[in-house]
Amino acid sequence: MAAAPILLQELDLLRFTTAGSVDDGKSTLIGRLLYDSQAIFEDQLSAIRNTTRRRGMAGMDLSLLTDGLVAEREQGITIDVAYRYFTTPRRKFIIADTPGHEQYTRNMVTGASTANLAVVLVDARKGLLTQSRRHTAIANLLGIPHLLVAVNKMDLVGYDQQVFENIRREFAEFAARLDFSTVDTIPISALNGDMVVERGDRLSWYSGPTLLERLETIEIDHDLNLSDLRFPVQWVCRPQTDEYHDFRGYAGRIESGAVAVGEEIVALPSGQRSRIARIVTLDCDLPLARAPQSATLVLQDDLDISRGDMLVKADSLPRTQKDWEATVCWLSEQPMDPRRKYWVKHTTRTVKGLFTGIRHRLDVNTLAEQPATGLAMNDIARVGLKVQQPLMGDDYRRNRATGCFIVIDEATNNTVAAGLLG
Repeated sequence: MAAAPILLQELDLLRFTTAGSVDDGKSTLIGRLLYDSQAIFEDQLSAIRNTTRRRGMAGMDLSLLTDGLVAEREQGITIDVAYRYFTTPRRKFIIADTPGHEQYTRNMVTGASTANLAVVLVDARKGLLTQSRRHTAIANLLGIPHLLVAVNKMDLVGYDQQVFENIRREFAEFAARLDFSTVDTIPISALNGDMVVERGDRLSWYSGPTLLERLETIEIDHDLNLSDLRFPVQWVCRPQTDEYHDFRGYAGRIESGAVAVGEEIVALPSGQRSRIARIVTLDCDLPLARAPQSATLVLQDDLDISRGDMLVKADSLPRTQKDWEATVCWLSEQPMDPRRKYWVKHTTRTVKGLFTGIRHRLDVNTLAEQPATGLAMNDIARVGLKVQQPLMGDDYRRNRATGCFIVIDEATNNTVAAGLLG
């Protein structure tokens, strides 16, 4: 019995997001995944049965597992991003169920920002719609490497193979303009469970993997940057005790790369150098640590390092500068004010900054670049950004952890934009 938790810890983690048009069945698909993989507690099932019965529906509405807000249940749509977790013998999963409505594009951006894979649902009756293209383009913009197209509601088209092939061909033509590492297309019926977890017997003409089989087997190790050490300092650890009165460590999470005892590091932005004396964790000291571990690094020299600084290696330095080109998604109902200063939070560093211009706005339906003088909620644009103190960053596609930032309104403390460097 004691070995089970260790086995679970050794499983790798896949983060994926669902996307697509309204009523394509995203929430039902997630409910089916959780139900068929036996990841639902009995009290949850009982609540879903009762709610389904009160609505006058037969069976069990699995979409209720993720549509948790009262407004969502009343309207029958997903508004906020709902997160669910489940584990199979082969992998651990975190699911972000994102909204389908165009006005909730900003929610889709936040839900997809940490995903390894995007599942885009397409209603087999309707084919590829504008919102399906929009979410696919946003997933590509956010650097999600893997795309899985789930052609849903095959039961409503008689499980017709030709319908599926037509959608697969049309989507392949659109995705060819983007740069995903992998693109898979799978026919499913989330309502009946065909090709989700079990194969069923009504899609015998399809010989590929089920949706869960593909989620379990897709390779994601190379999605993590293990070559460039990036250690943003969260906290300078100085215990005020007799036992540790000489201890000085720098706590944080290794966002990318790896570091070993004895290796030389560079502290940015100062450029000072030292070597790693200890790598301390809650359990023990380690000879080596790698992303995404959290640790406290102790250096051989007493350097002037504080929160917001970054420890890196001399052979893979990030860009340390005040002027940046970035892509932003405007999240606020208040339009961007080009004359205002905002707070820019990047890794553990927060600095003041301002936008120096809007290069163009992106039409995510056509991928065309359009001129713009301002940004409204859900707009995605290329901008110039200038900050008062240098940021240590990388192009987003090389390193997602150090290539992203958020913009905060200094008057209200609200997050008004999310951005990608490079």
